[in-house]
Amino acid sequence: MKVLLLAAVVALIHGSYATLLIKGPTQPVLQGEEFTLECLYSDSELNISQVHFEVFSKHMQSWTTVWERSGEQSWERSWERSWCFAGVRSMEVARTAERLLLDISRAGSFNEGPYRCVSNNENVTAPHNSSQPLAVKVHYMGELSLSREGYTSYLGVPQELKVRLGDDVVVKCSASSSEEPIYSWNKDGNDWILPSSTLTLRKMTAMDEGQYTCMAVHPSVESLSKKRSFSITVLSEDAAWYESSNGRLILMTSAAGVSLFVFILSVSVFLCRRAKQTKTSKGPIDDRSQKKPIYKASVESLPSTCADKQPLV
Repeated sequence: MKVLLLAAVVALIHGSYATLLIKGPTQPVLQGEEFTLECLYSDSELNISQVHFEVFSKHMQSWTTVWERSGEQSWERSWERSWCFAGVRSMEVARTAERLLLDISRAGSFNEGPYRCVSNNENVTAPHNSSQPLAVKVHYMGELSLSREGYTSYLGVPQELKVRLGDDVVVKCSASSSEEPIYSWNKDGNDWILPSSTLTLRKMTAMDEGQYTCMAVHPSVESLSKKRSFSITVLSEDAAWYESSNGRLILMTSAAGVSLFVFILSVSVFLCRRAKQTKTSKGPIDDRSQKKPIYKASVESLPSTCADKQPLV
């Protein structure tokens, strides 16, 4: 009996101080590629069933569990509890008696960050209950966006930009990327290349018309690149101001402002009239103010044989 107890204590101590490890890519992963993480013990004889994956959430600034898939309901639970991961549905945990794997089918910016393996065993205390974090880096680049100088970036640049003769055009090209992209501009039909993220055209003339293209290339992965084009049309001198893109924007903004002003004015007038009607309307009749004593000799009294002088009501 003592031998069995001693063996159990030794096994418990040995299991408590076994090191948790996490294996995964040591080099940056390219956007869209698949990669796999694995949890394991330094002692291969230990059971991995009480271990789970965690990833550090930048939004919540805390470690969050990557939940396992076990039917459709578990997917819903995974979506609710791991809402901070935009790509939670691209993650899948595979578990066997010996192995615990986390498969990322399509790598994206949301899959970056430190991962670690954590034990659920209450008998295992820190720092032995978790592995050292593994930082996963993803090389990614989002779609290009174009914005004009002096305008909010939410307006963007139309596919065809109409400008008046002599106007200035300044367009900035940008993209979210794991590293700052290398930008360049070129014009169709011309052999010039502008190595900059900003296209600046002063005093537009008819010669400046054409299609302009912004190209962004990832500095570490040349195959990871994006481009976006737009055309510029220079209006004639006798063109009306509202024919330009700026003029149309002013008209749309003015129309929206006038509509909002009319709506607010209508609501204000309605509320003022309603308040005035409520103030001038008669209130409920106070029945107590209409009650008064009725005596026998009064006009309101009824014939009676009683001779008392007391009020009837």
